[in-house]
Amino acid sequence: METRELICIGCPLGCPLKVKTEQGQAPEVTGNTCRRGEVYARKEVANPTRIVTSSVSVEGGRQKVVSVKTREDIPKEKIFAVIEALKGVKVQAPIQIGDVIVSNAADTGVDVVATRKCPVLNDLL
Repeated sequence: METRELICIGCPLGCPLKVKTEQGQAPEVTGNTCRRGEVYARKEVANPTRIVTSSVSVEGGRQKVVSVKTREDIPKEKIFAVIEALKGVKVQAPIQIGDVIVSNAADTGVDVVATRKCPVLNDLL
């Protein structure tokens, strides 16, 4: 059995976790002060995932770029593939929060969506 040390990202407390691992599973988690820590540790050991954030170019908008993120977490090993899929992406203004920018990014089954609105350059506030 192996022991891994993690810092929980489930809430702002950032609990130091000790996770005993065996065959890709986590039979024992200690150090968490809430249930989210245990859930995070078990998931991190078995199948680590992340939300990816970035930005893409906007044409005809008030801003030159708009922030984007994956709608859900994706497998950690797909992060660079998603970033690569966003390279060179240009969207046309107007953009609304939640607009799909890239569907099924890097074959993850997860869309990349806008996290900020971007009106057309000559639109009034």
